[in-house]
Amino acid sequence: MDASTIVFLVLVAGFVTLIVLAARRTAGRRPEGTTQETSPEPESTKKKKKRKRPPAPGTTPEPPAPAQRKKAEPTPEPEEETATALKVELAPQRALGEGLERTRKEGFVGRLVSLFKGGGSLEDLLEQVEEVLLTADIGVQTTSTLMDALKNDFQVSGSNVSAEALVFLKDRVQDILGGLPHGVPELAFGDDPAVIMVAGVNGTGKTTTIGKMARFFSQKGKRVLLAAGDTFRAAGVDQLQVWGKRVGVPVVSGKDGADPASVLFDAARRAREEGFDLLIADTAGRLHTDVNLVEELKKVHRVMGKVIPDAPHEVMLVLDATMGQNAIRQADIFTQAIQVTGITLAKLDGTAKGGVVLSITRDMGLPIRFVGVGEGLDDLRPFDAKEFTGALFDV
Repeated sequence: MDASTIVFLVLVAGFVTLIVLAARRTAGRRPEGTTQETSPEPESTKKKKKRKRPPAPGTTPEPPAPAQRKKAEPTPEPEEETATALKVELAPQRALGEGLERTRKEGFVGRLVSLFKGGGSLEDLLEQVEEVLLTADIGVQTTSTLMDALKNDFQVSGSNVSAEALVFLKDRVQDILGGLPHGVPELAFGDDPAVIMVAGVNGTGKTTTIGKMARFFSQKGKRVLLAAGDTFRAAGVDQLQVWGKRVGVPVVSGKDGADPASVLFDAARRAREEGFDLLIADTAGRLHTDVNLVEELKKVHRVMGKVIPDAPHEVMLVLDATMGQNAIRQADIFTQAIQVTGITLAKLDGTAKGGVVLSITRDMGLPIRFVGVGEGLDDLRPFDAKEFTGALFDV
């Protein structure tokens, strides 16, 4: 190989070497805008977010891309106000006899049974029977009626005078109770709603009675509306609203201290306009000796009649059975102020003074509409004279 050829080859090899070195240096440099996968990007080299320029005046802004557009949430429909029954665990319904247990065992019936078990002549028994009856909250007039019947009409047919006398008294009690139209008041459910106005002194169980009465009529298929007219008592309106939720019945109410007549006027108008079958109106549980408050009751009575003809159709007085003859005095005052048409006797299960039923019927001449014999929702019972007498003397 001559010298010229060797020089040529050396030049070619050097040129190739230069090309290779240049290519390696170019490959080692990172092109602008690319990201290395092997190492995190320094803060100084991170891309900055592009700021959107506002649209030029007179132009329409470009709508967002479908992927970036936020889905509009549907507007919820307003809930309709409806009265739904609140499920509350309460005591189960009691038998009537259980509700009258204290009167049957500790009241006048139990005392008569104990007396008759001692035996003795009829003359001796009569004197002791009179003493028992006079001290048993059945009243002087009722006692006189029963004693006259024992002295004049009772005839012994066998050897067991005591047993026969007890049966005789049971029959006379049923006669006294059976002379009036007791039980559920006869209400005309027609084009206009029937109205029950409920009165009574605070603490008698008036509001509880109204709640249970609303349940009773609702179960009979009637649309019931309650009116919270007891606006002067602390928490009186709230208590009725709680009962309305329990039994699923709407309640018309005003502010605390509102005029009861205006509340009941609004309730009567709503009951008529919305086609309710029955309006039960609560009234202030006032002292029966307060003349001004009794006058307020009279005003309420008049106001409802301006909206619904002949309303109220029933004026129900709630009495506390545990008060005995004091309940009779309350009934007397109320009947002088307003035309009471029926009595509901509450708390009959908690007293031995159940004999007050006889006094109410005999002395006041008022029918017993309902009796409360327990804490359960269904323990407000329509009064039945035969059933009541049978349970009372079931000894």
